[in-house]
Amino acid sequence: MSKLKPKLFSVMKSYTKSQFIKDAIAGSIVAIIALPLSIALAVASGASPEAGLYSAIIGGFIISFLGGSRVQIGGPTGAFMVIVFGVIAEFGMNGLFIAMIMAGLIMIFLGLFKMGTMIKFIPYPMITGYTSGIAFVILSTQINDFFGLGIANVPLDFIERWKAFGQNVFNIDLITFGIGLLSLFIIIYWPKISKKIPSTLIALIVSALIVFIFDFDVATIGTKFGALSAGLPQFSVPNITLDTIKLLIGPAFVIAFLGSVESLLSAVVSDGMIGSKHNSNMELIAQGTANIGTALFGGVPVTGALARTVANIKNGGRTPIAGMIHSIVLLIILVSLVPLISLVPLTALAAILFVVAYNMSEWREFKGLLKSPKSDVAILLTTFIMTITIDIVVALEVGFVMSMFLFMKRMSDVSDVSIKNLDATENQDNSEAAFKNENKKYPILEGVKMYQINGPFFFGAAFKYIEVINQLDSKIEYLIIGMKHVPAIDATALHSFNTSLKICQSKHITVLITGLRTQPFHALQKANLIDVIGSNHMFKTIEEAVAFIKTNRDA
Repeated sequence: MSKLKPKLFSVMKSYTKSQFIKDAIAGSIVAIIALPLSIALAVASGASPEAGLYSAIIGGFIISFLGGSRVQIGGPTGAFMVIVFGVIAEFGMNGLFIAMIMAGLIMIFLGLFKMGTMIKFIPYPMITGYTSGIAFVILSTQINDFFGLGIANVPLDFIERWKAFGQNVFNIDLITFGIGLLSLFIIIYWPKISKKIPSTLIALIVSALIVFIFDFDVATIGTKFGALSAGLPQFSVPNITLDTIKLLIGPAFVIAFLGSVESLLSAVVSDGMIGSKHNSNMELIAQGTANIGTALFGGVPVTGALARTVANIKNGGRTPIAGMIHSIVLLIILVSLVPLISLVPLTALAAILFVVAYNMSEWREFKGLLKSPKSDVAILLTTFIMTITIDIVVALEVGFVMSMFLFMKRMSDVSDVSIKNLDATENQDNSEAAFKNENKKYPILEGVKMYQINGPFFFGAAFKYIEVINQLDSKIEYLIIGMKHVPAIDATALHSFNTSLKICQSKHITVLITGLRTQPFHALQKANLIDVIGSNHMFKTIEEAVAFIKTNRDA
């Protein structure tokens, strides 16, 4: 547990005034970038605009204060939008807060048990399929606001949603659509004019001014949510019941999974940019604590935000102080400028989310993965389609199951049991040349069979082993099992091994083991199979085993 130390406590030992100035500038700039994104993501998730700011303030501060990365910026991200929208629609904000607390506890558990490095075992096609699916769903949820279709209750089901769009296609409000297009144009092209002021902020200001000055009848944050609260977030414990916990365990795991994956991926990218190394386990603990803290103050799920983290780095941020200042600046904005946020048109927020969806889509990576092996393409497309059409939880569950089964198949394909021909009386499957080469290495012995196991000996390959053992006939006196190419063995393979020993005993075949490595040896020892085989029947090489057989026969 001594290694679970926040980066803040490490960097403060050599912290300087000049670095504080850089962190303050970077944190302030990132806060301006986070402002429109936090509001847009919260609104699109079915929460209030204030909830997005609460998340960036509370969650962002905790992530920086406790995190394992020097430069990670935390807050709401697009990855959570679909799951959060679904939870709020079915269980309300109280249900979301319970799911966030459960997710936070899961992440803390993963961090405490040093499981932060498990991120590298998640298949890339699955992540890409999921994030691309989420991007497509985000885009679809913003069509109504961007075009001003005026649909009061947009269907939750993806297919039904697009049917509703088709039925209302002639209800497009041209003014709303025009402001949305202008906002989109500003977001895309403003960086070519200036990169110091975020394009999203310019888009919000310009669109709000147009609506206010010309008094256009366009849906805004104010018309949808009413007067916004400019006060500090209030502490509140959600009403937690056992039945609610059971219903929300699935969404909680999804939130924990997404938060863990996105934050650790962001931390890895930032490490490469600043030449540092993050503590993945401490980062998970910070992310979990941040989600619990945010839930208790009325926010939405948070995680490490890559775009904001990169902006922090590019503007000179090098310590967690920058992330903490980002939260403080947002807090100042919350208590002083929130009334102005009510003037922002929903179509401008939709334009921001269109760009978020495009950046999330990873369409180049998606296109490249279509050239991968068929099994990877199957995972990619299945996760993508199920995320869009069915449910995010189901998509991840099916993606994980498919990945595990395909991994088992691949491991089974590379793990095999090959026959070394030491029995001159057997018909040879090998070519004559190969048989001659085999004979040069090993002497010809009647009544001796050798099986060599190649690759990890696990449940995916155990059935192959039993198949070849069952084929042994009564003429065989000795069976040599070569295991120098077996790095590991699992419980199923141990069971198969034990079964094979019983088969050999029933056929009066003596089993000799060669080349046993450390992990398989300890596994066989714990299962008491070393005693069954006999320690005098364990050899380093095949030559030693052959010499043992010849000595026994000569005796």
